[in-house]
Amino acid sequence: MKDTYDVVIVGGAVIGSAVAYYLSANPDFDGSILVIEKDPTYAKASTSLSSSSIRTQFSNPINVRISQYGSEVIRNFADMMQVENDRPDLCFHPGGYLFLASTPEQVQILRENHAVQVSCGADVVLFNRDELADAFPHLNVADIELASYGRSGEGWFNNTGLMYGFRNKARSLGAEYITDEVVGIAREGNKVTSVALKSGRTIGAGTIVNGSGPRAALTARMAGLDIPVEPRKRTLFVFDCADTPEGTANINSGRLPLMIDPSGVFCRPEGRFFLSGCPPVEDPISDWDDFEPRYEEFENIIWPALAERSPRFEAIKVVNQWAGHYDFNTLDHNLIVGRHPEVRNFIFANGFSGHGLQQGPATGRGVSELIIYDEYRSLDLTEVGFERVIQNRPFLEKAVI
Repeated sequence: MKDTYDVVIVGGAVIGSAVAYYLSANPDFDGSILVIEKDPTYAKASTSLSSSSIRTQFSNPINVRISQYGSEVIRNFADMMQVENDRPDLCFHPGGYLFLASTPEQVQILRENHAVQVSCGADVVLFNRDELADAFPHLNVADIELASYGRSGEGWFNNTGLMYGFRNKARSLGAEYITDEVVGIAREGNKVTSVALKSGRTIGAGTIVNGSGPRAALTARMAGLDIPVEPRKRTLFVFDCADTPEGTANINSGRLPLMIDPSGVFCRPEGRFFLSGCPPVEDPISDWDDFEPRYEEFENIIWPALAERSPRFEAIKVVNQWAGHYDFNTLDHNLIVGRHPEVRNFIFANGFSGHGLQQGPATGRGVSELIIYDEYRSLDLTEVGFERVIQNRPFLEKAVI
């Protein structure tokens, strides 16, 4: 381990490891990379506790294209991340997303979103009530006016597999990882210069990347900067179904999609079980170490909504549950990626608000381009940069789950 690195990445989960990979894999970069991760087990990382899905059904073209690239990476992951004989398999399940709309406002949003998605080349179709009933006969569609379904490029996959694939490949290409915690960041004028570690060491840094997930604001404050990101708790439930509807669909080889009910409750197959969650009734900032599930959400919100949506979901039983943290962007619930406009060698990769896994590949690539070329050369992420935070100018995205 050296005393100074060209790039120091704070946080080694999916975002930090994606940045490390794209930097180390680019032949135009010959600098040194250090990734600092305080928990090598990643047990409480948002990456490990997420529902690990990807969709192209967003309302903003940038988010659509970010996920299209993420889907491309997932398809080619084994080849991209091969290290010697290890070819990581993400076990991608191409189930698609199914958004259901029951009100005129929801219908309008689905139609507007669909126009954007199709203009970007996304493989998304709209179903009327009869088409929806034919495709998914287990559903009660009496109140549904329109549905939006992703035929390809959407599904779910191995969350830690994505992270470890990036991590292992980056290490094989020369990136260094250490187990430690950043407790301070030194700054001289408009330049960050080093990080202080809990172990007592000080490491010089040419560029610092904030990839610290829900703790992004803590990292930024060490450099005298503010970012509107805070931890928000989300609980996921795995349940068994006495009369499973999986296999009953008349499309996609019988496989069910990830369904988003008009109530906001979502549900998707998880092996022989189902995974489900919902937007919380109240959504306060969470304590950094509070991972206690909100058990009542299943009985009070999820089960009633699912039983109403399908008779097959009347007899279900929870077999597991856990809580994780969103790195929640309180400004607009969307990623913040890019340099600080004044402290130019401090780069944000934060605020994904539940979309970090699917947006990790494009983020890693984009941040690496900023570091190497001082510009985006693939997908222009300027619109989701930090400048909008300073200007209090939210990035509009209507399809937030």
